[in-house]
Amino acid sequence: MGAQWKAKHKDIAANAKGKLFGKLAKDIMIAARNGADPKDNAKLRMAVEAARKVSMPKDTLDRAIKKGAGLTGETVHFEQVIYEGFAPHRVPVMVEVLTDNTNRAASDMRVLFRKGQQGTPGSVSWDFDHLGLIEAEAATPGADADTAAIEAGAQDLLPADEDGVTVFLTDPTDLDLVSRALPAQGFTVLSAKLGYRPKNPIAASSLSAEQLEEVESFLAAMDDNDDVQHVYAGLAG
Repeated sequence: MGAQWKAKHKDIAANAKGKLFGKLAKDIMIAARNGADPKDNAKLRMAVEAARKVSMPKDTLDRAIKKGAGLTGETVHFEQVIYEGFAPHRVPVMVEVLTDNTNRAASDMRVLFRKGQQGTPGSVSWDFDHLGLIEAEAATPGADADTAAIEAGAQDLLPADEDGVTVFLTDPTDLDLVSRALPAQGFTVLSAKLGYRPKNPIAASSLSAEQLEEVESFLAAMDDNDDVQHVYAGLAG
């Protein structure tokens, strides 16, 4: 039984990693449209760094860059669509979709939102800030997050969590600039991306264990969809 459980667990982990690589490859292909050299393409540089941090194979990474830059002769056409609505128990949700088939994506979203409520454009986005989100951890003893935020040009920060990860918040246009400045302030950047942060998140403690499980199950199903790149929920704690 133990051996079967381990094998099953490894399959699940492998599938999850495969899905993650697929999402990152899309980010890389989209970014590479503006140039195949990360040194001259800030968006591509951040996408490549994110892929390397999760150990994406080099050939997979290189293939995504070449495909996105049009160096393989293949046509890459993805459209970004933002879906808004609510998870169960009125938890607001923003869903970033990157798809080569908008009809399929729209159909999938209608099905996935059945356990919540799909909204119209603007019905939820007003309650989120569009920001640069940089996850970083102290690399040197005594590194001060507040000082680092000021010196690097971040707008604000979320204090380090139990794993020691601080989230620096930036204006969308300053994301690359701040992520490049943080190492000099004693912080190692773990990830840097544009995303959404809820203005008035619902406290997880206000939901029962059963309700919270329903919300988490909804979000997991969303994230598992191949066209979904990121899911942002207005849930705190």
